[in-house]
Amino acid sequence: MTVHSEELLQATVAAAEDKKAMRIVALNLQEISLVADYFVICSGNSDTQVQAIVTEIRKSAELRGVRVRGIEGMDSARWVLIDLGDVVVHVFHRDEREYYNIEKLWSDAKVVEFA
Repeated sequence: MTVHSEELLQATVAAAEDKKAMRIVALNLQEISLVADYFVICSGNSDTQVQAIVTEIRKSAELRGVRVRGIEGMDSARWVLIDLGDVVVHVFHRDEREYYNIEKLWSDAKVVEFA
C-alpha cells in the first residue's frame, strides 16, 4: 500500500491534533529542499504529552503501512524527530520550540493550510 505524501501529512496532523498538540504548523518543502516533502512542527506542554504525540503519530503511520524510518530524542522528550520519509515531524517541548525557532530557519517554505 502506497500512501502519498499529502495523505500522510493529513494523517500526521490529525494524529497530533488527537493528542492536543499545540501550534501545529506544516511546511511544504518540495520546492526548496530534497530532505522531505513536508515538515510538521508541533509542541506539547510536558514530556509526557510530547511522548504521547509521538506515539500517536507513529501508530497512525504504521496503520497506513508507512515505515517509520527513525525516531530520535524520545528519551528526553524535549525535541523528538520522526522520519516518515516524505514527511518529517518535529515534536518539541514548548520551551525548546521557542529556543530553536525552526519555523524561522525554514521560513522560505510555504505554510500548508488545513480546513
